[in-house]
Amino acid sequence: MSTQEITTESNIEHWREQAKLVSWYKQPQNILSTNDIGWHDWFADGELNTSYLALDYHIEQGRGDETALIYDSPVTEQKIKYTYAQLKTEVAKFAGVLQSQNVSKGDRVLIYMPMIPQAAIAMLACARLGAVHSVVFGGFAANELAVRIDDAKPTVVVSASCGIEINKVIPYKPLLDQAIEVAEHKPSSCVIFQRPQVSAELTANRDYAWQELMSTASEVEPVSVKSTDPLYILYTSGTTGKPKGVVRDNGGHAVAMLYSMKNIYGMRTGDTFWAASDVGWVVGHSYIVYGPLMAGCSTILYEGKPIKTPDAGAFWRVCAEYNVNALFSAPTAFRAIAKEDPNGSLIQEYDLSSLKRLYLAGERLDPATYYWLQEKTNLPVIDHWWQTETGWAIATTPLQAEGDDFTPLKTKAGSAGFPVTGFDVQILDAHGKQVPAEQQGTVAIKLPMPPGCLATIYNDVDRFHSGYLNTYPGYYITGDGGYIDEEGYLFIMGRTDDVINVAGHRLSTGEMEEVLSEHSAVAECAVVGIQCELKGQVPLGLVVIKNGIEASDNELSGELKQKIRNDIGAIASLKDLLIIERLPKTRSGKILRKTLRQMIDGQQVEIPSTIDDPEVIKELSAKFKQNKVMA
Repeated sequence: MSTQEITTESNIEHWREQAKLVSWYKQPQNILSTNDIGWHDWFADGELNTSYLALDYHIEQGRGDETALIYDSPVTEQKIKYTYAQLKTEVAKFAGVLQSQNVSKGDRVLIYMPMIPQAAIAMLACARLGAVHSVVFGGFAANELAVRIDDAKPTVVVSASCGIEINKVIPYKPLLDQAIEVAEHKPSSCVIFQRPQVSAELTANRDYAWQELMSTASEVEPVSVKSTDPLYILYTSGTTGKPKGVVRDNGGHAVAMLYSMKNIYGMRTGDTFWAASDVGWVVGHSYIVYGPLMAGCSTILYEGKPIKTPDAGAFWRVCAEYNVNALFSAPTAFRAIAKEDPNGSLIQEYDLSSLKRLYLAGERLDPATYYWLQEKTNLPVIDHWWQTETGWAIATTPLQAEGDDFTPLKTKAGSAGFPVTGFDVQILDAHGKQVPAEQQGTVAIKLPMPPGCLATIYNDVDRFHSGYLNTYPGYYITGDGGYIDEEGYLFIMGRTDDVINVAGHRLSTGEMEEVLSEHSAVAECAVVGIQCELKGQVPLGLVVIKNGIEASDNELSGELKQKIRNDIGAIASLKDLLIIERLPKTRSGKILRKTLRQMIDGQQVEIPSTIDDPEVIKELSAKFKQNKVMA
């Protein structure tokens, strides 16, 4: 028997054992199989219901009166707790609402909601019926929403009258009406949750008020679905501009969620877990709604920001108030906190004795933020790496049981830790060959992928193969570059298109960002490659400075340029370095490097629908013209 066969057999047995922790309607016997699109299915003959696992199962175990969902909204000054029994009633009734709107197993429901409990209720209600939800970030532009409506073809759209940002109310209904008008596919009905801040005008014979339908709805029991039936479609940006609909199955997802809650996050039944994200992103799907509830934890749904709602102590206030055991957010959130409160003074105002670990993902955790968090909180800071496509962590720092708790192995600044069980991560060169330790290359995952990863791209199998599988046969291509060091730690250095070529030298912009962020004055930064007739490309640094720094821009710019020369070498010397007020980011906190490159190189700028604030583009454009860095 070959090594690969042994590995595959042990892999199958591992997931067979993990599957036993799920309360199936029909226990699977066929653990791993190949399907008709040449991909692999996990637990293909199993049957289950995700909503049952998240709610009814715990009630049956006597935990109905325990807290399931905590809604904390500093923007509306509302706080609501739902027990498992209360949440189950709301979900079962809304499943009845959807059923009354002719939604059944396999139908799609598009959810366009702010961070309110009704968003999670709608998701779980779809799962209860075996319907497939597609959550679109609340407030997306009408055209982007129309693209998703045309691709998913939902029977029903569930929305709210408005979303609430800092000092700003965003009516959703006009955006939804415009999207439906533009879209070729027309949903049969829309269910609108009316918020007191804005009352949406309902279109006759198409739109219905959530509150009215719920007042007469009957509760619906969970529907049995196959393990391989889709649970949701989640759209992620694509290189062509057309979003990719990542499809997640029910069975593999359930196994992965239970496994990860215990083995990655160290959570036990009754613990409180907070993923400070949004249900529009994969983190919100996996670790606001499904993972914590399946694991019998209390989960927090937070309608606010890390700063300005009301201050940079917001996260610490929530952790103290609800005795949060693990906090998960993006590095950009903590960079924003560190910029506003560089000395961590607000941390001292709260009792964080329940908080055991901090988890970061969504973009690379720069060493400066890593060390700041370690120093100010005295907690383990665990960077981990995953993608919308995988649905859960590819790499993390493993936990070791220690008494009644878990202790992580040694973490390393800049590293996402070690590959998680089931992910065979390898670093490949341009020819698909493994490279030695410490050498950078393309990060790929040898097949099969573990349970819970994408099943396909919705309505586009060809794109699924071309985007992920065809580059190196037998591997899933992540699109990220990085390396594995001598001790086995994985370092993700950024997307492969974030490597620039300076006079024939390939340089990682992530490495340069790491050097810049080490400077005590830097809150956050981005480095992008810009066109140069002589060298092909040269790096441009964009830096945001912490509050309270008194040095001049020219002084800081000189120090930072010299630091790059000292730490990386003269070949990496920056053409220019600009001190700016803020960077353009998605709402999940990722810096829009592609947009920056397009602006600087004089190309037509594609401003993604996911941008947090479009005004920052105008600010930067003026700054670039003033400093003559635009083509």
